[in-house]
Amino acid sequence: MADNNATLTVDGKDYQLPITEGTLGPSVIDVAAFQKAGYWTYDPGFMVTAPVESKITFIDGGKGELLYRGYPIDQLANNAEYLEVAYALVHGELPNAEQKKAFYAKIHSHTAVHDQLRKFFEGFRRDAHPMAIMVGVVGALSAFYHEGFDVNDERHREITAIRLIAKMPTLAAMSYKYSQGEPFMYPRNDFNYAENFVYMMFATPADVNFKVNPIIADALDKIFTLHADHEQNASTSTVRLAGSTGANPYACIAAGIAALWGPSHGGANEAVLEMLDEIGTVENVPAFMEKVKSREVKLMGFGHRVYKNFDPRAQVLKKTCDEVLTALGINDPKLELAMALEKIALEDPFFIERNLYPNVDFYSGIILKAIGIPTSMFTVIFSLARTSGWISHWLEMHSEPFKIGRPRQLYTGETQRDFVKIEDRK
Repeated sequence: MADNNATLTVDGKDYQLPITEGTLGPSVIDVAAFQKAGYWTYDPGFMVTAPVESKITFIDGGKGELLYRGYPIDQLANNAEYLEVAYALVHGELPNAEQKKAFYAKIHSHTAVHDQLRKFFEGFRRDAHPMAIMVGVVGALSAFYHEGFDVNDERHREITAIRLIAKMPTLAAMSYKYSQGEPFMYPRNDFNYAENFVYMMFATPADVNFKVNPIIADALDKIFTLHADHEQNASTSTVRLAGSTGANPYACIAAGIAALWGPSHGGANEAVLEMLDEIGTVENVPAFMEKVKSREVKLMGFGHRVYKNFDPRAQVLKKTCDEVLTALGINDPKLELAMALEKIALEDPFFIERNLYPNVDFYSGIILKAIGIPTSMFTVIFSLARTSGWISHWLEMHSEPFKIGRPRQLYTGETQRDFVKIEDRK
């Protein structure tokens, strides 16, 4: 509810702009009166624009705070399984024992994909980027679940959320297997969510005694939780914008995957490993960091647009990263290189003063590399995790009245001019 007003004065006339307070964070000013005054607002990158009202996720970048439905991210990552977190995002509360059991059973009953969907993979080149495959096959789910679907039916929306959360690990693992020329592995519902993903990624039909390393599964579960949602970021905003048209929800999630693919968004952890390749060896780190200071090169995986302090997700994942590297005893020069970068960033005043701390992309990239997941799959895993957040925002939007997204623009092109015949053009 509006508590007071701001006043906009244009050409001597006053316009009242209602100020509304949320439960946390800055108050917002309703700028609808700008249109009455004959103006639009101009906010490149939506830096100070709140186009939606949401109850799902809150971020305080100054404090380094991230809350899912009010729960601190470190408490969730260290005490809850990803599917419990997904339930909370979708339903608003962590499940009790009975709700958890029922939700897990629903997820397990929808992990398989239609057998005809396997043929979609054959249309991609073997060297296709897994994210390109994910955009295609997730969008293709709309062809399998369209008849009788009613976006206004709450039950239909709920089963859509279940299907997406359940099937994403299956589709992600299939995209990897296809790129490797290996047979697809069907999901096993005796495994938990993360274990099942590890199994579908790394098991083969010949390996009947395949066992999931619990350290790897636990690390992935934490990565899933830490990436599950992040307020109105580019991909979530894309899902909401597509959803505002009434588009099929699977198409909306495919649109979110496409937005996530960018190196400035979900592709950032992939960019971290590419940066390590460019640096080459530990001996080159000091010279590289000097180039960073002179802004000759960009330091990937450090700092964050929202967090002006330490990324709270990175604090959780740093501990997990140390545990994984210690437990697996991996001697990888690239991981040694990453640790050298981390040491400088945490000790050098230049980086400390600018809050260029390692972010979640830095540590997740190192962990995924350590457990044998190829760089091209990093963003796929991000999209798998973020699906619960995307579909929660889609559900929230459709649970109440909303308007189709229609941003305006500052036009700086030509004014109206007359058509000129080609023989008269200079």
